[in-house]
Amino acid sequence: MLRTFAIFILITISSSLSALEYQDTLKRKTNFSGTVSINSNGISSIPAFSLGEPAIIATASIGGRFSWDPILAYGLDVRPWFIDNWLHYKIVDRTKFKLRTGVNFSMYFSDLKLPDDEILQGERYWAFEIAGFWYFSPSNNLSLMYWSDNGKDPGTISGHFISLAWDKTALRITDQLSAAVFIQLFYIGYDGNNDGFFVSPRLSASLENLPLSLYFQATQAIESNIEPYPGFKWNVGLMYSF
Repeated sequence: MLRTFAIFILITISSSLSALEYQDTLKRKTNFSGTVSINSNGISSIPAFSLGEPAIIATASIGGRFSWDPILAYGLDVRPWFIDNWLHYKIVDRTKFKLRTGVNFSMYFSDLKLPDDEILQGERYWAFEIAGFWYFSPSNNLSLMYWSDNGKDPGTISGHFISLAWDKTALRITDQLSAAVFIQLFYIGYDGNNDGFFVSPRLSASLENLPLSLYFQATQAIESNIEPYPGFKWNVGLMYSF
């Protein structure tokens, strides 16, 4: 009886220690981060599209190898612009190379004009992603990304988005000032002759130990049949990171 009880106690202690070790490992592998920015022109996740007026955009990332990465975008009048709900999974998670897949369930909001009124209309989309990231260092990477974007409601459009981007962070300017550079070449091909090839550079600067950064982003159409011709767009913003 005593021997059986002792074995039971040892098994219980061992199980408890294993559970605590698993929880600690899970905590180490589970990350939470995000940003909140206020900007002048509301350029969206696909930089060919913009709100055309100041916007507030919040992003978050919760998880590790599997993560939930939502994006919330609103106008300054607190009218919703779009909501993304990305679910990502790292198929390959190595120091020098990461391969990621994902699915996004999103809503895009626009004004529907009626004869005597105007209402806010939400349109549903879902997207599939496959993306590869090559890391030359922890602060220097090249990415190749593909999205299949699909509208689910009448009047919505579907298409493809392909992006090649270089991301360089932690560029030291002075002891207290650092910068980051993000340069993106991308192609979009959507229903209704919404096709084009674009370049979108982004430059940000931040002070040491301060979670705020100032950034400038531009988008230039290299070739497009979108009407009206998208031309050149720019955006400045202030971002808080956590």
